[in-house]
Amino acid sequence: MKISIERAVLLKAVSQAQSVVERRNTIPILANVLIEADEASVRLRATDLDIEVIDRAPAMVETAGATTVSAVLLHEIVRKLPDGALIELSNDARTGRLQVSAGRSVFSLATLPKEDFPVMASSEYSANFKAPAKVLRRLFDKAKFAISTEETRYYLNGVYMHVTDGDGGRVLRCVATDGHRLARIDAPLPEGAEQMAGVIVPRKTVGELRKLLEDDDMEIAVSVSETKVRFATPDISLTSKVIDGTFPDYTRVIPSQNTKRLEVDAGDFAKAVDRVATVSSERSRAVKLMIEDDKLVLSVNAPDSGAAEEELIVAYADERLEIGFNAKYLLEIASQVDRENAVFLFNSSGDPTLMREGNDMSAVYVVMPMRV
Repeated sequence: MKISIERAVLLKAVSQAQSVVERRNTIPILANVLIEADEASVRLRATDLDIEVIDRAPAMVETAGATTVSAVLLHEIVRKLPDGALIELSNDARTGRLQVSAGRSVFSLATLPKEDFPVMASSEYSANFKAPAKVLRRLFDKAKFAISTEETRYYLNGVYMHVTDGDGGRVLRCVATDGHRLARIDAPLPEGAEQMAGVIVPRKTVGELRKLLEDDDMEIAVSVSETKVRFATPDISLTSKVIDGTFPDYTRVIPSQNTKRLEVDAGDFAKAVDRVATVSSERSRAVKLMIEDDKLVLSVNAPDSGAAEEELIVAYADERLEIGFNAKYLLEIASQVDRENAVFLFNSSGDPTLMREGNDMSAVYVVMPMRV
């Protein structure tokens, strides 16, 4: 194999590959990226056996071929080479080395046989559809903060993507929860997604997927089976196993009887919570909200470090309410608001609180209160 490729093109492809590989693995080949050159392009393939990413990039191919080399090492070398450099990759089968050269820099890297590289088994996808990158980005970005990190409840370690009934008909919905807060985001149902099985997309896959969704004008091809999900652009495809488990019935924890309505500027609210939480204890991070007569008082009382209080003018016409929350959860939910105002709907100090963006019902958040 002998190819020449622009640094920027190779860096983009190899950075996607090296983020998928596991740093600490017991199978040496999994630390490598498979480089396959055909007539006019090169494919970089990386996997951790749960996720597989394939990135196709244009290259000048002198000799077709394939080899595998350390993904992290190749990424570090390409990253440190000068902008605009033309990089030559040539594989010598006799020595088992890949030579990376650019200008006066030459590196000789150890390789492993391409035959040892695991390829994720293809799946029969039951649903295939296309969705704009910005629609998928909104679905996953707004839900992912609520993904659980608790390994014992593994079925909560991802975003549940499924088709269901929304306010205006069938929708594509993403839900995540860790038992303390919940995010439920809807988007219009793409054509072809009607028969999609509900799948739990793992946390790591959600993180890797973000890199495919940068371009607002891009259409993403989505394929779903009961065991796998694939997201693809013309150049990159990301295939992942889904979490083998049943997502709980989240509809039961979304309150429908909350009538006490508070409307507040989302930016001002987030900044005020952040300020008063400065003195809260690291363990509880508790902040108290006292609401009455268009006034919201945020307060923290931490015996070890001190106390803080801040008042905001809000829209609130119901009876006086005092309720406590974890400041981190409030901040994460407030930061999801794209519009100017956040609307909180309360029932009592012991019941879950609902939050949405103005009158938009396509993004709904639930947060559990805490005693303060």
